[in-house]
Amino acid sequence: MKEPEKNRTISPRPEVLSAPSVPHGAPDYEELEVWGLEPEDVLDFSANGNPYGPPPGVRQALRDVPLDRYPDRDALVLRRALAGHLDVPLRRIMAGNGTAELIWLIALAFVRPGDRVLVVGPTFGEYERATALMGARVETWRAQAEDDFAVRPDELEALLQRSKPRLVFICNPNNPTGAAAPTGLIEAWAETYPESLFVVDEAYLPFAPDLRSTTALDVPNILTLRSMTKDYALAGLRLGYLVADEPIVEALVRVRPPWNVNAMAQAAGVAGLDEAQYVERCMNQLAEAKASLVKQIRAIGLEPVPSATHFFLVPVGDATVYRRALLARSIQVRDCTSFGLPRHVRIASLRTQENDRLLDALREVAA
Repeated sequence: MKEPEKNRTISPRPEVLSAPSVPHGAPDYEELEVWGLEPEDVLDFSANGNPYGPPPGVRQALRDVPLDRYPDRDALVLRRALAGHLDVPLRRIMAGNGTAELIWLIALAFVRPGDRVLVVGPTFGEYERATALMGARVETWRAQAEDDFAVRPDELEALLQRSKPRLVFICNPNNPTGAAAPTGLIEAWAETYPESLFVVDEAYLPFAPDLRSTTALDVPNILTLRSMTKDYALAGLRLGYLVADEPIVEALVRVRPPWNVNAMAQAAGVAGLDEAQYVERCMNQLAEAKASLVKQIRAIGLEPVPSATHFFLVPVGDATVYRRALLARSIQVRDCTSFGLPRHVRIASLRTQENDRLLDALREVAA
């Protein structure tokens, strides 16, 4: 009798093996160990958050959270606070463990094998990865550097008409480019193609105050993603939410893991919403710091790409080499090779004193 083979493993679905890997910003702690750097010694310009930190009341709220009690599985108090903040019905809101989890739940609930999915890029890689894992046929329309990465409405209109995608992902304002599409344009597309679900990721909308949100639109096939990890500086807790038509939210609740938003994240979100004026002041200060930073970067001889946000692309030649040169000086920027932009790095403005350290490092690299 033939002996059974040893060490055999059960193979995963083919989609798992073919799904693209997605690098992200923020420090890679293993990489920092190789460089002999401590995380607290590195100034991180690669993550697009609020450098002024969370609202003051958040820390007190966290101290009051009972750690021996399960969190509210429906995040009811948080959702009520969001409903008042946004002036939308409670049942149109669902909270998540960051917008990344919500993207995966959207794919799980709505994508069938063979479905067409359109991604407006270059952009956040999790849209493609999550839907590809569900067996979607993902098509990406890519904005071009010669347009400062703005969308070309006629090209996208033609693509929507031809492919009739089940899902359309639009990050607005976009990561990593900082480009923003008019909200009215997205509304018109959604009304013209009611069989497509338009997922509008507004994680960075607070950093672009002139851009109107889609949350107030009465269009049933628009789903709006919002993050509280960026403007409220809660990245370590992971917190996001979505606003959508009630049947869409009901479907997502069916596939949501139990207790997906922990009690500390819920408490931090509620406390943060009570201090919206603090966040607004931070956004104003950050806009001023960014404007000054861009001006001084241009004086060094680099040419940042115009953006609607506090982060922006900078063409530097070889992005991987340039990032390493800055990391050797304890400065981290985002190598955009993973976005298909190997000549660009992304820089997110910090506070003025921290921006000054970046400028010193950029001058050393340019010398």
